[in-house]
Amino acid sequence: MGTGSVMTEQTSGNSEGIVGLDEPKKMTREDWRKKKELEEQRKLGNAPAEVDEEGKDINPHIPQYISSVPWYIDPSKRPTLKHQRPQDENQKQYTPIGEWYKRGVLMLLLLTEYCRDIAPDEHTQVQLSMDYDGKRDRWNGYDPEEHQRIVEEYAKVDLAKRTLKVQKLQDELASGKLDQTEREHDSEDEDEDKYADDIDMPGQNFDSKRRITVRNLRIREDIAKYLRNLDPNSAYYDPKTRAMRENPYSNTGMNPDEVGYAGDNFARYSGDTITMAQTQLFAWEAYERGTEVHLQADPTKLELLHCSFKVKKEDFKEEQRESILEKYGGQEHLDAPARELLLAQTEDYVEYSRHGAVLKGLEKAVARSKYEEDVLINNHTCIWGSYWKDGCWGYKCCYSMARQSYCTGDAGIKIMHRDKMMKEKKKKKKSKKNKKNKKHGSDSSDSEDDEKKKEKLRKALEAEDKRVKHIEALMQLDERKRPYNSLQEVKAPTEEEMEAFRMKRSRPDDPMASFLGQ
Repeated sequence: MGTGSVMTEQTSGNSEGIVGLDEPKKMTREDWRKKKELEEQRKLGNAPAEVDEEGKDINPHIPQYISSVPWYIDPSKRPTLKHQRPQDENQKQYTPIGEWYKRGVLMLLLLTEYCRDIAPDEHTQVQLSMDYDGKRDRWNGYDPEEHQRIVEEYAKVDLAKRTLKVQKLQDELASGKLDQTEREHDSEDEDEDKYADDIDMPGQNFDSKRRITVRNLRIREDIAKYLRNLDPNSAYYDPKTRAMRENPYSNTGMNPDEVGYAGDNFARYSGDTITMAQTQLFAWEAYERGTEVHLQADPTKLELLHCSFKVKKEDFKEEQRESILEKYGGQEHLDAPARELLLAQTEDYVEYSRHGAVLKGLEKAVARSKYEEDVLINNHTCIWGSYWKDGCWGYKCCYSMARQSYCTGDAGIKIMHRDKMMKEKKKKKKSKKNKKNKKHGSDSSDSEDDEKKKEKLRKALEAEDKRVKHIEALMQLDERKRPYNSLQEVKAPTEEEMEAFRMKRSRPDDPMASFLGQ
């Protein structure tokens, strides 16, 4: 089916469906099918788009309720979008961008009861009608020629500077103060005007074609912060923010003033930074107390308030000090000279470095403890606790484990070695006998050993009961009246004693623990 025939049928169908100003009649099924097929062909691009009364194409994807004119307005009109667009007769006309008030015209209008003839002004100002954006345009009425006058003024100043400089150089050259080589050097290196087209700053690359400046990550001559001290225990470096707050040379003993980089905090808290931080803190405290002051908004007012506050604070401290001295006295103690001058003067020479370290001489001895140290008693040459063996403290001079014993010297050491050798021999003999007994009769020895172990365990249990009762009795006493245990001999516990301790030990998670004492 051709496109022309479809459009003809569509037109005829529309003409048949409209009669006068009445509501259009319903279309037949055939006309409705043809209309839908034509719409589908237009959406696919196979049929030309529908044209409105102004000759403009109508988008086939626009819904019908938007493109069709309501039948109760004008049913004879074809589909159009004119009723959806702003109507010129209803639009308010605004002043174009180029128009503005005439500058330099003084408007004086004096109307009194004595005025008779008022002559018209030389120029009548235009009445501007601007929209929302026009009223808020900051460049409204700006004349570009004003900027050109500023450029010309700066160009004249620059030319005058160059002329004065050339004249000064010629005068110096004529007087002999400046030779020709120095003049060329000054004209090349000491020029005041440094343009970005002629110079590249360290760490910056200037592209004259695109008129932009590219900042590198860092200057190549600088040392990275994490390379200043390779010790893993030095200052922490944050790779995300590239910050190292602490001093990387703190562990090396170098003075922060002598190194090239002493951490971000050192650079941050130097100069007037501390003063500014104190001023900011004062501003916050003053604002909390009702004084409206701000560091950035009104710095002069804040500085004057801070200075007056410090003066009043010092005066208040001085008055408070004088009132206390007047009431309680003690001015003579405050006026006394230094304690070092009052007590004594010595001839001990001590030389210090600029960092406080001792270069020559000895520092003043510091008391290590409030108790007496290195006290030797009972002819001992070593103090108690200088010897340790098998979990016991003793004297190193005689290997004695008793606290209040007398020193036996080398004789005591020999006796200790002799006893040790005797014990080792006895152990060897016992081990040999045990081996022989095991060879002869293992059954009888096993039964005897079991009986001995049971007997030892029974005795250990009785001793453990006595020890527990003794500890409970000691806990009832005052801690200042408890006896010392230093004179008792300490031995390693046997297997039976350990087993008895495990059997008698009370466990809090044991469900039958509450019934043990019954």
